[in-house]
Amino acid sequence: MNHLDRITVNTNPAHGRLCIRGMRIRVIDIIDLLASRIDRQEMLQDYPYLENEDITAALAYAALQPDHPVLQVA
Repeated sequence: MNHLDRITVNTNPAHGRLCIRGMRIRVIDIIDLLASRIDRQEMLQDYPYLENEDITAALAYAALQPDHPVLQVA
């Protein structure tokens, strides 16, 4: 399975936002948890329905997003 196949859009659980395998956990939730320094093992313990490949999928999706604009400071 391609990791990105785990990312779904479903109007019911997340109001059209990107989520993992049709569940309520959104891609941005996983990215936010990682940004707050929660490691994979802790996340997998706290969310038993989440799989390691789901976290990888969220990171892969985030990495594919366009780069932010570069601002020049005068």
